[in-house]
Amino acid sequence: MAESRQKVLLVGDGAVGSSYAFALMQQGLVEDLAIVDIAKERVEGDALDLEDATVYTYNKNVYAGTYEDAKDAQLVVITAGAPQKPGETRLDLVDKNLRIIKSVVDQIMAAGFDGIFLVAANPVDILTMAVQKFSGLPTGRVMGSGTSLDTARLRVALGDKFGVSPQAVKAYVLGEHGDSEFANFDNAIIGGRPLRLWAEEAGVSDEELEELLQNTVHKAYEIINRKGATFYGIATALARITRAILRDEKEVLPVGAWMDGQYGLHDLYIGTPAVVGANGVEKVIEAALSDKEEARMLASAKTLKEIAEAGFAKLN
Repeated sequence: MAESRQKVLLVGDGAVGSSYAFALMQQGLVEDLAIVDIAKERVEGDALDLEDATVYTYNKNVYAGTYEDAKDAQLVVITAGAPQKPGETRLDLVDKNLRIIKSVVDQIMAAGFDGIFLVAANPVDILTMAVQKFSGLPTGRVMGSGTSLDTARLRVALGDKFGVSPQAVKAYVLGEHGDSEFANFDNAIIGGRPLRLWAEEAGVSDEELEELLQNTVHKAYEIINRKGATFYGIATALARITRAILRDEKEVLPVGAWMDGQYGLHDLYIGTPAVVGANGVEKVIEAALSDKEEARMLASAKTLKEIAEAGFAKLN
């Protein structure tokens, strides 16, 4: 009997894609990694470079592939798309990237793909919706990176504020991966104790917490202004989601998941905690929200729906 091998097809070998590929090699995830990009020579160079890392990490097969490699892949990760430029919001990228995504998905499905899509190109919530629409796959088998990176940034900031490891912080950023996102401070915990208690004891006001959130929201712009792009954080988040899928971990992660009544929302992808395993998003966890947080979730969803509808209308 032939050996069953875990295979990922990565579409997009820019800063995010190549960082994700490096993270996979360092963590020993997947047996086969095929990389596709219009810059074929760059992909070939990256594959050769990553191959050298296998001596000191894990013996994995990484190579420049084609869309035909999708036919036996368990997971396709899409990072391809026009990058966000200084002064540009993620939502500004809709028109450019919808056309790119349609071309990519059409070729992947033509190859016979029947696995899971993980989308990281921006605006990620809208492009995840597009991938599901263009592929026709069940909504649970298409997910976005959602607020995974934003949640990581928030936990780093809260850990620094209260003098604990960010891994001890259980707080989520929800909503759009973008300017309308928000944090569930009212139900966040650190070390089993409510965040609000930590804040009260440390003399941290609600205004300071909101300022910390806004710094989290705008951290991407700070990074882009200084180095042109963000990639290490999102690449590591993608690797973590990949591990949960390929190892069927049933891990609760903040991803872009399809709404089917959760939070009173329907027919869109938005950032929320969810159970991630071998079947993709196996359960959406509806985080407990205060009235104020619920209003922010509805406002974020409204923003996404309006931009998505306008984008799809132009595409048609």
